[in-house]
Amino acid sequence: MPRALLRGAALAAALLCVSMGSQAALFEDDEARKAILDLRQRVEAMRQQTDQRLTDENGQLRRSLLDLQNQIEQMRGDLARMTGQNEQLTRTLSEMQSRQTTIDDKLKQNEPSKVTVDGREFNADPKEKADFEAALGIFRAGQFAQSQTAFAEFVKRYPQSGYNASALFWLGNAQYATRNYNEAIANFRSMLSLAPDHAKAPEAVLSIANCQIELKDTRSARRTLEDLAKAYPQSEAAQAGRERLSRLR
Repeated sequence: MPRALLRGAALAAALLCVSMGSQAALFEDDEARKAILDLRQRVEAMRQQTDQRLTDENGQLRRSLLDLQNQIEQMRGDLARMTGQNEQLTRTLSEMQSRQTTIDDKLKQNEPSKVTVDGREFNADPKEKADFEAALGIFRAGQFAQSQTAFAEFVKRYPQSGYNASALFWLGNAQYATRNYNEAIANFRSMLSLAPDHAKAPEAVLSIANCQIELKDTRSARRTLEDLAKAYPQSEAAQAGRERLSRLR
């Protein structure tokens, strides 16, 4: 084969190879571009999904935080109300305790206490004690008519009082001082019937005799003075009675 023909065939073959290489290169570029576009689309889709998920999660988180904040505020309100209620309960309790203390003090003031009068010990209410001492104070002030009223009211007001024997004794003395001799005798005898062993019993018997003398009842007075000497022989009243009896004979 001539050389010129060979060179032409070689050249044609070379051009064919170049053409086929170019086409292969173009095909590979298209595939690469498609792969890149597909990757970009996937990345974008993933980004959008991620953004949406983050948006949703952020929204949920904000709602959760808002609910939590509302719960906290509600708890604060409940705590404030409970604190207020506790403070009110504390004040109420304090007021109740204060009132109870006042009541207890008043009850203690009105509770009976032991007293001793004319050697006799008994329980007496504060008012009872005050009324007796007031009546006795009136007598000692020489206001016999007023003390007579005071002692008579005392015996009527406190019929079971431990003061009654003494009250009857002083009532009789007040009546003697106001010349109510018969009433005085009756009250002295009531006193002796109530408490024959009373410290002032001998004086009561002597006072009965004195009232009888004032009434010009000498016979009864003499008998009373004799009874006094027999019943209470060692008493000062019996000694005074014996002297009085000697003058009556």
